[in-house]
Amino acid sequence: MTITEVSEKYGISVDTLRYYEKAGIIPRVTRNKSGIRNYQEEDLQWVQLAIWMRRAGLPIDALAKYVKLNLAGEDTLPQRVELLKTQRLDLERQRQEIGEAMTILDRKIQKYEERLKNNT
Repeated sequence: MTITEVSEKYGISVDTLRYYEKAGIIPRVTRNKSGIRNYQEEDLQWVQLAIWMRRAGLPIDALAKYVKLNLAGEDTLPQRVELLKTQRLDLERQRQEIGEAMTILDRKIQKYEERLKNNT
């Protein structure tokens, strides 16, 4: 697949795909004889992982470290597990903070809706 096709398939820009590769959050993409990116199934799996992890809020540096460890082989499994656990804990903290913010918003909305109802 060309970079344009991958961009359209996943709904991200060509620039984002290039950045992901440059930043190390996807390994160097397979290229044809002319040096043009030619995404293979394995490349697409890395792109999908990067998209999911970024949407989940993982920082670029953590994701790049994960990719580097993964490419280094099986000896890095303990480090990868630890990195992912750390990121999961951070996401859980963020989820709790979002839940608290939503509770506050719900209370505000309820108060305003009650005031609106009483004013009519």
